[in-house]
Amino acid sequence: MSSTRILKIALLAGGKSSEREISLKGVESVKKALEKLGHKYEFFDPATDLPIIAQRAKEFDCAFLVMHGPGGEDGTLQGFLDSIGLPYQGSGVLGSALAMHKGLSKKLYESAGLPVPKGKIFFKNSLFSDIADFAKGLGYPLVVKPATQGSSVGLSIVKKEEDLKEALERAFSIDNEILLEEYLKGREITVGILDDKPLPVVEIVPKASETFDYKTKYTPGLAEEICPAVLPESLTKKAQEYGLKAHNTLRLRHYSRTDMIIVGEKIYVLETNTIPGMTETSLLPLAAKVAGYTFETLIQKLLDLALKK
Repeated sequence: MSSTRILKIALLAGGKSSEREISLKGVESVKKALEKLGHKYEFFDPATDLPIIAQRAKEFDCAFLVMHGPGGEDGTLQGFLDSIGLPYQGSGVLGSALAMHKGLSKKLYESAGLPVPKGKIFFKNSLFSDIADFAKGLGYPLVVKPATQGSSVGLSIVKKEEDLKEALERAFSIDNEILLEEYLKGREITVGILDDKPLPVVEIVPKASETFDYKTKYTPGLAEEICPAVLPESLTKKAQEYGLKAHNTLRLRHYSRTDMIIVGEKIYVLETNTIPGMTETSLLPLAAKVAGYTFETLIQKLLDLALKK
């Protein structure tokens, strides 16, 4: 696609997930970029506007998604857009669904030879005694997280046995499946992929909490993001290799961002985001900037990828 053509874009943000506010915040930066690029856009909220988008699909060149969490990032919206013939940036139905499910993505990473933390999926009807036994075998501290949420929503680090029940209740209150994982203490990094090529590695140093949790992710100043991460070249290469392998293993396209943790000389893959954040504190735009993209040229690149046959 030529980047000089003026496009008409259906800009989608909001939705019904627990990450609605993050989505609506991120879309403001995208609006400004589209205006600077000279494109025309109309804003739609999938929570209420899907019938309107379906009726008017032919008026738009493509959709641009600033959606996070279930209903926006899990393949549901992607299937809807496929069915009405409206192209969009990011992964399709299968890739979106696989990446959103932390249990399935973990199994796929493992089968591709990527190192992952030890862990297991449990369902709402699992016996507490079975979960407690597994937790004991895993050892404390451990991580409890919902299997199909993003942005660390509902995540707990459980330091002792007596706190397990509360963490499980918290995670099961928002999901029918949860993941129990060993807690790894190390350096948190993330690797963005753009057009099937790895971007520079970003290291995330939380200043106020032990993990890169929801609050730390979305409050400016609570974490320091270092890009390019100060790592030995061998680890940088390995992280980028893992990021690309995770992207391809989950059948993703256009762009993604995979979170990892470095413990000693070993890198563990945690999870992959198929619609990385687009707020002022977001990590993929930071990595793209270090690779030579302005925020506007990054948005244009994603539009070009959406329209590429």
